[in-house]
Amino acid sequence: MSSAGGLSRRRVANTTSSSDDASGSTWHANGSTSNGPVLSHAGSAFEGGNKIAFDPRDLDHDREESRTGGKLPRLTIMEEILLLGLKDKHGYLSFWNDSISYALRGCILMELALRRRIALVKDVNRRKYPIGDRIVEVIDDRQTGETILDETFENDEGPRSETWNVMKIGYQLKQVRERLAKGLVDKGVLRTEKRNFLLFDMATHPVADIRSKDAIITRVVSLLTASTSTIPPSALDKEGTQCRAMRAICLVYREAAFQRCDDILAEFSCWPFGSNSGQGSASGRRREAPRIGMGSTTPSGRESVLGLLQEVKREMNGEEDPGFELIAGVLEVLSKLDSLL
Repeated sequence: MSSAGGLSRRRVANTTSSSDDASGSTWHANGSTSNGPVLSHAGSAFEGGNKIAFDPRDLDHDREESRTGGKLPRLTIMEEILLLGLKDKHGYLSFWNDSISYALRGCILMELALRRRIALVKDVNRRKYPIGDRIVEVIDDRQTGETILDETFENDEGPRSETWNVMKIGYQLKQVRERLAKGLVDKGVLRTEKRNFLLFDMATHPVADIRSKDAIITRVVSLLTASTSTIPPSALDKEGTQCRAMRAICLVYREAAFQRCDDILAEFSCWPFGSNSGQGSASGRRREAPRIGMGSTTPSGRESVLGLLQEVKREMNGEEDPGFELIAGVLEVLSKLDSLL
């Protein structure tokens, strides 16, 4: 029956009239009739049909989260480090900041390890070598969706690379800072502008979403200024984020002005984590002396990061996790970055 507006009523599957019941015919979704059972097809929007459409990558995404232990954060470790170093209004890094190039390449390795793409080779003889000189292997060569991370796989000649020391492979990736900045522009965190520097124009990337940077700063400051061994909730990313305690450690290693950072590096730049019998770096011991003289009761050394150590061990896949062992090696190399340069 047609309505006044020119619309016509259509009959849907599993709906019959009295005349249809008498004849035993059934209307199909496409308007035809048959005496057999109703057959629905994929893409049918009617009751009893399948979903209209679905992306198989959604299923892979769910499996990826269960395999890596949580949801991946919006920003990678490299992007967060770069964002911390950028000047908010000017949109560029300090021209004298040379160490960030090495730091970003170390962050690439740590990000791949946290995503369970690379790990140290499980070889009983690997303990003969310093942790910074052990061999790395690719355990999952699927694309990550991040250009810099995927290009790292292409630079490897095979499943094993000769070494993963950041001082030896750091020169292979080109324009890392600019490409990371453009990735942050795509994510809406930065914007692109052109600034004139005397004789030439240069693209700069001022901060567009200041809340993203403020959230990172809040996490770093909360972790480094905690007065107890308990991890402050504001020091970690939101609940459900993959390896959020380990990511917090990877983010704060460059803040060498804090005593707590020295304590964190002392416990997480060795393997197994927490096996360092020393009291941190020399600069950390120099800062510790006046605190002892003033009678400070704030936990220091291993006691100050005990809660963080326990949380990271819960994120590990067993006591011998080769991915976290790789991160320990990167932190060990980066902890000596000042002396290396």
